[in-house]
Amino acid sequence: MKPKLFGSSGIRGLANIDITPQLAQRVGAALATLHRGSTTIIGRDTRLTGPMLEAALSSGINSVGGDVIQIGIVPTPVTAWMIHETGSKSGVSITASHNPPPYNGLKVFNDMGVSLTVEEQLQLEDVLENERYQYVDWNRVGMVEKYYAIDHYVNMLIETIETASELKVGLDCFCGATSTLAPIAFKEFQLETKIINALPDGKFPAGNPEATSQSLRRLGEYMKSTGCDIGFGFDGDGDRMMPVGADGKMISPDRALAAYAGYIVERNQGGTVVTHVGASMNIDEKVKEAGGNIVRTPVGDAYITEAMMEHDAVFGGEPVGAWVFPEHHKCPAGVMGALKVLEALGYLEQTLEEFIQGTPVYPLSRAKLECPEKKKTTAMKEVKKKYMNVFRDFNSVSTVDGVRLELDSGWVLIRPSGTEPLIRITVEGKTSEDVENIMRQSIQLVKQVIG
Repeated sequence: MKPKLFGSSGIRGLANIDITPQLAQRVGAALATLHRGSTTIIGRDTRLTGPMLEAALSSGINSVGGDVIQIGIVPTPVTAWMIHETGSKSGVSITASHNPPPYNGLKVFNDMGVSLTVEEQLQLEDVLENERYQYVDWNRVGMVEKYYAIDHYVNMLIETIETASELKVGLDCFCGATSTLAPIAFKEFQLETKIINALPDGKFPAGNPEATSQSLRRLGEYMKSTGCDIGFGFDGDGDRMMPVGADGKMISPDRALAAYAGYIVERNQGGTVVTHVGASMNIDEKVKEAGGNIVRTPVGDAYITEAMMEHDAVFGGEPVGAWVFPEHHKCPAGVMGALKVLEALGYLEQTLEEFIQGTPVYPLSRAKLECPEKKKTTAMKEVKKKYMNVFRDFNSVSTVDGVRLELDSGWVLIRPSGTEPLIRITVEGKTSEDVENIMRQSIQLVKQVIG
């Protein structure tokens, strides 16, 4: 059974249309009903609708006797970390991550600071659907406390990250939640840092808060003009980061993930790394070469974290820049990820370019096609029926998340987006020609089933 409200990144949609104060109030009441008499941590990104949803969510929690600690504008990993740090039973990050300004969402965490499992999502939805809220008398309603968590989190970073490279660093915060953390953290590490778009602004004047090769061009130009050796771009809620080389160009996220995975396995003298079905085959090569093994999951950090805990993994991540460091906490962390890369470069006495040099790069292409939410399930059923007519010589198929086909010349993954009305296609091949051919056939198949 699949959750109805939750996608791969929580509950997300257009603010005041899909994600309303009424929904936030009900989610708060349901969450606190499941954890009677407990405390919930609430953080948010810079979106203009954040305070509105924060108030409604807090009201719902208070109405059934739950207390709230509001930590204001912070990256999502700070919210997740504070749950465990304070002994709270749950937490919510009010964010739509990299989506445009009209969107918002509720990313819900359990008492370990981990995104809710499917079972936990279904439990919450059961309370919502059946309105089993356990409201309390007037004299037992919960309280709201405000707390500044950034310094606390920065102290943890300083205590747990061994060293940082002395390279000159450029950062782009995209006016998102890392604006409240990155400048302070990098200053405390005494790193020479040049930062742009570090003023919190929910209108996102620097563009959608998504670090891509195109959106990071501005950072790249700034880095070259200021002599930076390395750079990082963060998404809207700060659970992702993308590295940028000294030439001002974004490093392939698959290559960066694979290089770091190989490094951390080698330092640990083995271990398991978890990634999802859409990651490049270069991570398999780097991890196995270092003496480790790979576990693949459906797309979504909740699945990755769950598998990391199950397999006692040393590292996990997605090629969107969402990296999980289990020795610190169980949520992808952008600023921590950037500092961890610098830590690796300092340990190895390498530049970023030297760090990734031994990691192979295979031609990879990603595409997305619009598909209304109501058509996604039917469309994917048709893909599963018809892929054999298109790819007759496939070697194996996985339906862990969408449809992934292993071919002699590469692989293709067709899956519905968990956050947007899209079907996503990822293709990797041994040559560019292979990728073009596989992608062309895949797009034709998806267009056919969407209609």
